[in-house]
Amino acid sequence: MAGSGKAHLRPRDDVLLRVEDLVVEFPAGRGRTVRAVSGVSFDLARGETLGIVGESGCGKSSAARALVQLPPPRSGSVRLDGVELTALRGDALRLVRQRLQMIFQDPVSSLNPRRRVRDIVGEGPRVWRLPGDRVDEVLEAVGLDPATAAERRSHEFSGGQCQRISIARALILDPEVVICDEPVSALDVSVQAQILNLLEDLKARYRLTLVFIAHDLAVVKNVSDRIMVMYLGKVCELAPGADLIARPAHPYTRALIASIPGGGSGLPPADTLISGEPPSPVSPPSGCRFRTRCPSAAARCAAEEPQIRQVGDDHWLACHYPALPVSSKE
Repeated sequence: MAGSGKAHLRPRDDVLLRVEDLVVEFPAGRGRTVRAVSGVSFDLARGETLGIVGESGCGKSSAARALVQLPPPRSGSVRLDGVELTALRGDALRLVRQRLQMIFQDPVSSLNPRRRVRDIVGEGPRVWRLPGDRVDEVLEAVGLDPATAAERRSHEFSGGQCQRISIARALILDPEVVICDEPVSALDVSVQAQILNLLEDLKARYRLTLVFIAHDLAVVKNVSDRIMVMYLGKVCELAPGADLIARPAHPYTRALIASIPGGGSGLPPADTLISGEPPSPVSPPSGCRFRTRCPSAAARCAAEEPQIRQVGDDHWLACHYPALPVSSKE
C-alpha cells in the first residue's frame, strides 16, 4: 500500500467522519503562504476518540477548524456521515454544524463575560428555535448545579468551571462529533484530570464521537482509541493508542514518547532523538519535513517525500527509515 496517501482510510460502514487530502493555507504577507496542513487524510468511526498530537505549529488546530469550515480548507474533502461539508454554504452549513461542535483551548475567553451562564448555554437552541429547554440538564451533566450556576456570569467561575460551561454549550445541540481543541492545556494538572474524566463520561452517556487535540502525548494517550501524530502539516504515524506507545516507529513519535516523564522506558533521552527548532511552515523542508531534526535522516529523506504505509494491524507510518524494525504490509 505504499505510495497511497489515503491508504490508511478504512472502508468501514461505521465511519462517521472522513477527511481526504485536507489542505489549509493562510497568507503570511509579502506574497508568502503558511502551509498549515498539507494533504492530511484520516477517518473517525462512530463512538471512537481520535487523538491528534504534535508540537505547537504542527497544524492540528488548523485541521480541526477546517472540519467545521472555520475557515474552509483550501482544498480536500470533509464528509460527515456521507455529507460533503466543503460544498455547503449558508443555512445548510450552519445546520450541519449542530452535529459537529467544538470545545476550545481557553475556556475563559471563549465565553462572553457579560452574559449569564443560562443565556450562554441556551443560545444555540434559541437561534435554531429548537423545542424544549435543556439548559439545566446539560449543566447537571457537566457537574454544575443549575440552581447556583445558571444565573451567574462566566467571570465568576474558575477556569475548570468555565470549561464545563463550554462543554455544556456544545452538548446542548446534541452533536454527533465533538472536536476538543486542547481543552485542558490552560488548566491546572489536578483540574485536567477532572475534565478528562468528564469527557469520558459524557462520551458514553451521549454516545459521542471525539476528536481530541493536544500537544502533550501523555494527555492524549489516556483518552484516545487511535492516535495520529502530526509534524509541520503532515501525518507521521497513526495507530491504536496502546500500539503507538508500545511500538513507536517514527523518530518524531519516539521523541514525543521519550519526553513523557516515566513514559519513554527503553528509549534514549528525548534530546538525542530530536534536535533544533521546527522549520517555518512558510518554507517547509523538501522531502520529509522532519528530516532537519531527525538523527536518522539520509539523502533520500531530502529528495523523496515518504508516503504513508501499513506496518502493523491498523498501524500506519510515513518514514523511509523507521526507528524500530517493522513488518511491512505493503
